[in-house]
Amino acid sequence: MLLAYRLVRLIEAHSDQLAEGALERLKACPKTSSFRDVPAEEFKQRVHELYTALGEWLLGKTEAEIERRYVEIGKRRAAQGVPLSQLICAINIAKQYLLQFLASEGVAEKTVEILGELEVLQLLEQFFDRANYYAAVGYESSHASLAAKAVSHS
Repeated sequence: MLLAYRLVRLIEAHSDQLAEGALERLKACPKTSSFRDVPAEEFKQRVHELYTALGEWLLGKTEAEIERRYVEIGKRRAAQGVPLSQLICAINIAKQYLLQFLASEGVAEKTVEILGELEVLQLLEQFFDRANYYAAVGYESSHASLAAKAVSHS
């Protein structure tokens, strides 16, 4: 678990650089073209908040807290006209950029360290899978609310 702690601290220490890199990837990706209508600083700030407190998100947050956060994000992106597929792609960009950063750091030198690294990667995968799910829930509930309002105004 010591390596897992070190990796999380490494990510948190580089959160500014990582958030900027994830934003650049988002801008360059043709699969996230609708994010051009979302303020760039907003995406960067959300990713920075995640990376800065990654240890807390991975180890301290409950499922309900992750649900609240990503349902909110899903609703916000739906209101901004971002298609669900592009929202999920954006979350995946944040994850992939982070995983590439960890790989480039070459932290694992011993078997024990490799096991610790795998533990962090598993926690990251689990977190981002939950984030995708709850963002989709928020997105879908936003659309359901809009549809219900449209029907009631008819």
